[in-house]
Amino acid sequence: MTERQIQLTDPRALRAYAHPTRMMLTGLLHREGPFTATRAAELTGESVASCSYHLRVLARFGLVEEAEGGHGRQKPWRATARFTDWPGYSDDPAVAEAADALTVAVAENYFQKMTKALESRRELSRAWQEAEQFGDTSLYLTPGELSALGAKVDELLEAFADRETDPALRPEGARRVSYLRIAFLDRAAPTSTPTPTADAAEE
Repeated sequence: MTERQIQLTDPRALRAYAHPTRMMLTGLLHREGPFTATRAAELTGESVASCSYHLRVLARFGLVEEAEGGHGRQKPWRATARFTDWPGYSDDPAVAEAADALTVAVAENYFQKMTKALESRRELSRAWQEAEQFGDTSLYLTPGELSALGAKVDELLEAFADRETDPALRPEGARRVSYLRIAFLDRAAPTSTPTPTADAAEE
């Protein structure tokens, strides 16, 4: 049975997952799997041997596993979980370094996908072009408030989660949307806002 989420804490697993082909294969297995290394090659443009190797590496760290049926290179693989997560903070320097490197690799992957989407967005219908979102907002928050905001967004997104595994729940016209959630402390901004002077407060 596929678990909802797998948590990576082994530095070796974090470094292994940071490879772009392995991230792509895991994502494809979430959406299109189970499939064989041959099918993986068709979907990714990589060779069958390359896909087979990367799938075995992912299996070594529990991210994928063999599915029933098939043999040799024709054996199907499936993801072990719907989502992959890793620490945002660790006291272990090795874990922290590997987790940060994985986060950067994922961010670079996001940027490439977003750039391609923006370059071809004029091919979409007007409804989809107007519905797509691109922008940012600056907020003054405490760490606790930012965590709480993230939890609220997760709650809103959860209402659509079952559509991932049950196509019957998808309304007509529904298509896969990448919804990125990125929030980071703005290092370029001042750490605090100036306190208004007495004269300014009286104005």
